[in-house]
Amino acid sequence: MASCFGRTVLLGVSVLMCASITANTAPLRIVAIGASNTHGWYVGNQGAYPAQLQALLQASGIDAQVTNAGVPFDTTWMMLRRIDTDVPNGTDIVIVQPGTNDLRFFGTMQQRAANITEMARRFRARSIKVIVYDEKVPLRYYTLDFIHWTREGHAMIAAALLPRVLAILDGWRSDEPPSRDADRD
Repeated sequence: MASCFGRTVLLGVSVLMCASITANTAPLRIVAIGASNTHGWYVGNQGAYPAQLQALLQASGIDAQVTNAGVPFDTTWMMLRRIDTDVPNGTDIVIVQPGTNDLRFFGTMQQRAANITEMARRFRARSIKVIVYDEKVPLRYYTLDFIHWTREGHAMIAAALLPRVLAILDGWRSDEPPSRDADRD
């Protein structure tokens, strides 16, 4: 009977160890939410910055899945309306690239700023780290329409986002133990 109990305990410990290993090897889950530039207008999904960021992370040895949630013509209000469906539970990091459609479609800078703030607040309430990429992109990275980015522009943005993602990962590592799935501000 003691032998049976010992095997049961050993089996239980083995199951827990396997579950722990599996949990620690889950890919980093990132969602990029935005409009046509995030989507990859003119360059396609594989040329867009989310796919390029995923490739950079993987080249750095980080198992990452970057989901492209870019929808052409979206405003920040439209992005705000879809964040609960486009950013599933279990997402680690969200990249918000608000774009300029708000102004193009008669929104105001104040509405845009309020929508970005609300998105960030709602993501943080779900323990998802937020990166807002709202930098001015040099004109040399635009296509002839001066709205959408070239493949080189997307590469530049992915390269600019990489250290921000790595900084979040470093923050999680410095907080270890327990793991990146623990309470994340």
